[in-house]
Amino acid sequence: MSKEDLIKMARRAVIEGDEELAVEMANKVIAEGINPVEIINEALSPAMTEVGDGFANEEISLPGVLVAADAMTKAIELLEPHIPVQEIAKKLGTVVIGTIEGDIHDIGKRIVATMLRVYGFEVHDLGRDVPIDVFVEKVRELKPDIVGTSSLMTTTMAGQKMLEEKLRKAGLRDNIKTMIGGAATTQEWANKIGCDCYAEDVNDTIIKVKELIK
Repeated sequence: MSKEDLIKMARRAVIEGDEELAVEMANKVIAEGINPVEIINEALSPAMTEVGDGFANEEISLPGVLVAADAMTKAIELLEPHIPVQEIAKKLGTVVIGTIEGDIHDIGKRIVATMLRVYGFEVHDLGRDVPIDVFVEKVRELKPDIVGTSSLMTTTMAGQKMLEEKLRKAGLRDNIKTMIGGAATTQEWANKIGCDCYAEDVNDTIIKVKELIK
């Protein structure tokens, strides 16, 4: 099966939320010896973005988004161990990432976490609906280079501001860089709360994380 056919299969698996097709595709990619990074970059990530846009435009329901995310996650779980060693650079830094408290969305965050690992970062994904104090404790425990939070709802954005304040009160803020992302966030919001960086999408995140680590 050609790479082009597998890219089409991967896109369809995510867009249709077909977990069985996602597993079949991933196994074929592995069997054919195709670089999983190409499938993630050219099919899984763009397809998930398309689904997310459909949800934002009220063309796709929340259950549709969740099954798409499950299909994508299943494929990535199978593909990730087969990423060629040369694709994984030496550890560039440590990132703690999670979706802010009150927000159950973690689709984009999951993709970001995976791609950061591919590019050589040690990533601690705290999941979704993460309490602010958990972020603070993880920073104290792991001493990461960057803390990234995602917020897709305007009602949870305040948690990102609260995190900045709690990190400062705990005496931890000066030793790390912070980054925000998600549909509800903007560079203006990052500036307002004193966050170091805002990233628009996965590719933008990779670029800006590398800049922050320098």
